[in-house]
Amino acid sequence: MAPPITTTVQDHVALAEIELCGELIIAASAADEERLSPDRIDEVLKVAAERPGLSQPE
Repeated sequence: MAPPITTTVQDHVALAEIELCGELIIAASAADEERLSPDRIDEVLKVAAERPGLSQPE
């Protein structure tokens, strides 16, 4: 009998989303408050907020 063929399929976008969810879970479990603030979520996800007056690269 031939050994089973193993294939590995990786969805890199899904893996990145899972990693980000994990980061949020860790931050939420370490937080003192009941919910993370939008600013804290942006910080955890490394999102740079657009601020008025700052020039954006074109």
